[in-house]
Amino acid sequence: MATNNSFLSGFQVNRPLLAGGAVLTGIGAVLGAAGAVMVCVALATAGRSWVRQLDTPPTAMAQRALRQAKVASTAASTAGWQAWRAEQGSPN
Repeated sequence: MATNNSFLSGFQVNRPLLAGGAVLTGIGAVLGAAGAVMVCVALATAGRSWVRQLDTPPTAMAQRALRQAKVASTAASTAGWQAWRAEQGSPN
């Protein structure tokens, strides 16, 4: 059975190359994060200016859609109830 010392004795790492790779990887991660932040800021700015240019604010559109959904839901519920009553032959 081989021990860790004898197994890894022939494995030698070029430390300056490893350190350089680690430094470049760190720099790349920082640059990547900075780029992602810049993209997010650009998209947020464009989105905010687009929302400001809308004729109807998003909250008003959402309220209108909610009212329409409630009306449609009530109409569907009423139609279903009437169909069920007609099928059952109920006078109410």
